[in-house]
Amino acid sequence: MTQHHATPATGWWRDAVIYQVYPRSFADGNGDGMGDLAGVRSRLPYLRDLGVDAVWLSPFYASPQADAGYDVADYRAIDPMFGTLADARAVIDDAHRLGLRTIVDLVPNHCSDQHEWFRRGLAEGPGSTARERFHFRKGRGENGEEPPNDWESLFGGPAWTRVPDGEWYLHLFAPEQPDFNWDHPAVQDEFRSILRFWLDLGVDGFRVDVAHGLVKAPGLPDMGRADQLTLLGTQSLPFFDQDGVHAIYRSWRTVLDEYAGERIAVAEAWTPTAERTALYLRPDELHQAFNFHYLNTTWDAKELREAIDASLDAMRPVGAPTTWVLSNHDVVRHRTRLGGGLDRARAATLLMLALPGSAYVYQGEELGLPEVVDLPDEVRQDPSFFRATGQDGLRDGCRVPLPWSGEAPPYGFGDGGSWLPQPADWAGLTVQAQTGDPASTLELYRTALALRRTHPGLGAGDAVEWLQDAPEGVLAFRRPGGLVCTVNITDSPARLPVPGRPLLSSRTELPVLDGDFVLPADTAIWWEE
Repeated sequence: MTQHHATPATGWWRDAVIYQVYPRSFADGNGDGMGDLAGVRSRLPYLRDLGVDAVWLSPFYASPQADAGYDVADYRAIDPMFGTLADARAVIDDAHRLGLRTIVDLVPNHCSDQHEWFRRGLAEGPGSTARERFHFRKGRGENGEEPPNDWESLFGGPAWTRVPDGEWYLHLFAPEQPDFNWDHPAVQDEFRSILRFWLDLGVDGFRVDVAHGLVKAPGLPDMGRADQLTLLGTQSLPFFDQDGVHAIYRSWRTVLDEYAGERIAVAEAWTPTAERTALYLRPDELHQAFNFHYLNTTWDAKELREAIDASLDAMRPVGAPTTWVLSNHDVVRHRTRLGGGLDRARAATLLMLALPGSAYVYQGEELGLPEVVDLPDEVRQDPSFFRATGQDGLRDGCRVPLPWSGEAPPYGFGDGGSWLPQPADWAGLTVQAQTGDPASTLELYRTALALRRTHPGLGAGDAVEWLQDAPEGVLAFRRPGGLVCTVNITDSPARLPVPGRPLLSSRTELPVLDGDFVLPADTAIWWEE
């Protein structure tokens, strides 16, 4: 039931640390080698102790798994590989008892070709009302044998597939993922109903997949060129970031605001500029957006500073918090991606957690997990690995199941092995091995997240003050509330004036302090003024 009792507004999402759980790789509760909701539920106390504020669960809906669950056949049902609706309710309820909020993935741009609506559309044929909920079109050419336009799928090849009766349907992703027609009132009504279904179950928010993709330009005009699309392009496209999406999100906001407890929505919106992303976050639209501009920044002081400034500048006019993220289920883990190994990854983490706004942590990054780069082809599972063109299909390396305990695989993941093989040398990276070790990456995260909750100079905000006396290649900034963060982005030690009392260092050995101090390469330190 909807709750209408008043609770004081906290703006909890403005400084929240949100932990992404990729359910099939987090923890296995039934011993079949595949992570599931029972596994998630059993490990919620670990997340509370880690110090995060919310858990975001990647898709667990009923799905043929043509795109790892982003092809949804039923938005109100749990896929049996993950459990039941009762399991989902238990995760949400247990999380609340532990002081954690829950965010679920929502996939509104497309569904599975096994969705009841699409199957009905295929069966009822051209001109049927069921087909109007998708983008069915006649083809070009003498006999309709050419696609209706020149749009390309992000997974490679045309964005159109022809059905036996001769019509074509649009899919910006895999052919098994037909795009909804968001100009149709039934689609809009259905998703408001889906929102309420999950809000009534108690979820605290939604991560909106492909939030920029719902509305297509009128008439579905040609792009006029043939280069393969990339997910994070800066080009303007007739099927992405159309102005019509904003009316949809205004209507969703009214639904979210009907519920007590500050329910939120987070946009996965790939847009040409940070300013375009900010439009999704006006006060009557969504609450947050992923900051992919930051994630895609290399380990370079000038680039990082520009990305930080641009992100904060873009969010300020709409009053939305900036978000920061280093890793997720689609990109190479930052320990590997940034080069420089674990020292650099730890420094990057302290930099990210010192920035004003909200931060996202991808499961396992708190263990310092590297990307698994040597998976043999025969064990790979990434659906795009099996496509001839498009994405590189190498997302399995960041999806290898987590190591919890023990000396050998599956390291406490579950009783039945793991769906992707874990490296034989991960014994030292398990939760068990790192817990209580002050030098471990896990304890660094726990300490940093505890400080972030209590120190007035960390968390929400919209500005940093760059310190002008920092040497080249060193990022140094002050936050209101008396916190200074210094990060040496260079390959050699740097000499700096001591800005205060050291609170936390990304290295266990703090340099000797004497007027000036030497900051080692790939090191970040938090200071209290």
